[in-house]
Amino acid sequence: MSEVSSKFTKYQLFVAITIALLQFCVVLDFMVLAPLGTFVMPELGINEKQFSIVVAAYALSAGASAIATSFFADKFDRKKLLIFFFTGFILGTLYCGLANSFTHLLLARIITGIFGGVLSSISYAIVTDLFEPSKRGRVVGMIQMSFGLSQVIGIPIAITLYNQFKDWHLIFLICVALAVVIVLLVLFFLKPVNEHLKLQVGSNVWSHFMDTIKNKRYLSAFGATVLLVTGGFMIMPFASDFATHNLKITENQLSFVYILTGGITFISSLLAGYLSDKINRLYIFTFGTFLSICIVLIYTRLGVTDLWLVILLNCILFMGISSRIVPTQALMTSIPEPKDRGVFMSINSAIQQVSGGISALISGSIVYKNANEELVNYDIVGIVVAISMICAWLMFRNLFLKMKRNPHQSN
Repeated sequence: MSEVSSKFTKYQLFVAITIALLQFCVVLDFMVLAPLGTFVMPELGINEKQFSIVVAAYALSAGASAIATSFFADKFDRKKLLIFFFTGFILGTLYCGLANSFTHLLLARIITGIFGGVLSSISYAIVTDLFEPSKRGRVVGMIQMSFGLSQVIGIPIAITLYNQFKDWHLIFLICVALAVVIVLLVLFFLKPVNEHLKLQVGSNVWSHFMDTIKNKRYLSAFGATVLLVTGGFMIMPFASDFATHNLKITENQLSFVYILTGGITFISSLLAGYLSDKINRLYIFTFGTFLSICIVLIYTRLGVTDLWLVILLNCILFMGISSRIVPTQALMTSIPEPKDRGVFMSINSAIQQVSGGISALISGSIVYKNANEELVNYDIVGIVVAISMICAWLMFRNLFLKMKRNPHQSN
């Protein structure tokens, strides 16, 4: 790899930062509801199962939308698709910021999911179109950095705003304001992304879709994706509840936990992205997988725990998560052929969202609260997550090795 080919142009740097900021808004909108769940549930008078339905509604509607989008994802300029869906996402987030009942919140999450769930696939398709393989690990690391930023900046602000004003809606309204600025940047400064349109002459959308889902290598990738997302969606919806009621972490301490773990995610995402471009991505994924399994099995069995240990375990866990996600997402950008990128990314996004939604529902059916408001059976969720991580490692290992032997094989 030459030094020149490994450097970003000024425009590529702008694109990477803009997409990372866009994903920050999407991730913040999605992730902030979980830690706010401990405030939202009593205020709206909903229980754990209803809250898991709200979380799952976003994922399931996003999955349905991504499937629908896959039929025309390669038929339009990706810039126009990005603006359309991001505008819809802004309106859905605004609705969340105004929702005052379970029904309105559920509808708001469905609308936000329909538009927000597609943005990831469009973003990764743009990354694949505009960045060489030798640069994608770092770009994916920057995008995944949005998870860290949402925890360092977004979630503590959300909790602080609630503690100050007793209103969980405010963070969604702030997210809307930031998203409006970003969509203007995309509108005026992102160049058209339409080179893929030259490869679509004469193709039928249904045939294109069917050819994509029949591709053996694509199917292997989709299967691996199902297992990759299971862990986060099963653990995340009740993480703040578990921390406050089982581990006895106060609301102010919870903000501190999110700040520090978010900072670790920020750093580890960048590091994982850099290493993904420099060394074997399978090594990084393997390290992240088994590190995550160990921490999940320990963390979900904890009772009352000192703050320093909660912070340490969370930081290590998110290091593991970053080391899993970044190399696998970088791999995913190299799997589809140029003419299939939009369809492949949309289908993969749909699978991520639907799998996540189902996982959240399963988690909600496993855990419940006892008379002391403590979560019960969270350790069972941890076991299920660990098993899914092992299976995901086996599938991705096979995919990594196949790509290394036959990088240009399409079936």
